[in-house]
Amino acid sequence: MQSFDLGKEGLRALNSALHALKGQTNMTKWEVVNPKGAHAIAAGVDAEVDITVRGSTGYYCAGMNKLATIRVKGSAGPGVAENMMSGTVIIDGNASQYAGATGRGGLLVIKGDASSRCGVSMKGINIVVHGSIGHMSAFMGQSGNLVVLGDAGEALGDSLYEARLFVRGKVKSLGADCIEKEMRDEHYQILEDLLRRGEADAKAKPEEFRRYGSARQLYNFNIDNASAY
Repeated sequence: MQSFDLGKEGLRALNSALHALKGQTNMTKWEVVNPKGAHAIAAGVDAEVDITVRGSTGYYCAGMNKLATIRVKGSAGPGVAENMMSGTVIIDGNASQYAGATGRGGLLVIKGDASSRCGVSMKGINIVVHGSIGHMSAFMGQSGNLVVLGDAGEALGDSLYEARLFVRGKVKSLGADCIEKEMRDEHYQILEDLLRRGEADAKAKPEEFRRYGSARQLYNFNIDNASAY
């Protein structure tokens, strides 16, 4: 276990050490203490390592993550896991606005609530929120899955492309071109897998969710190109 005191050694030293972990390394377990809400903690990691941040973080924690598993033992500020490529990011507390924005892959789990614009312009990321999400979530979501065990705020899925939205609770309102859609067997399978991987309460059942998606009226959609979204 590599233990790093952010209060003493500084953010630049931490991220430089993490960025140096290319390819094979035996330094696979990291613990960051005294984060004190610092910004961009563990941003740009590109290695199969396991990082635990013991405390809350500021802006862009785990941004551009690739391959790593990063767990925050607290809450996260705006833009957590922004432009994430792969790997797993788990927030044990709440997340501020635009969590998982433009994410292209991997899994983001938020054990508490997420604020506005969760999953904005998502491009393949999977997001599981145990609590509720704020307004304009999944705005212009292109692909991937957003799973919400709680409620959703106003204008869910506004200007949505082909991202799939699953909400267990109430939706305050749907955004432009977002509609409720039929739940098919494939969607129950996707949900079951994401609920398990997202460490959700075993009491949450796929059949309790509703699916929302694009009405495909705001853009030129061709089913032959669906895999490109």
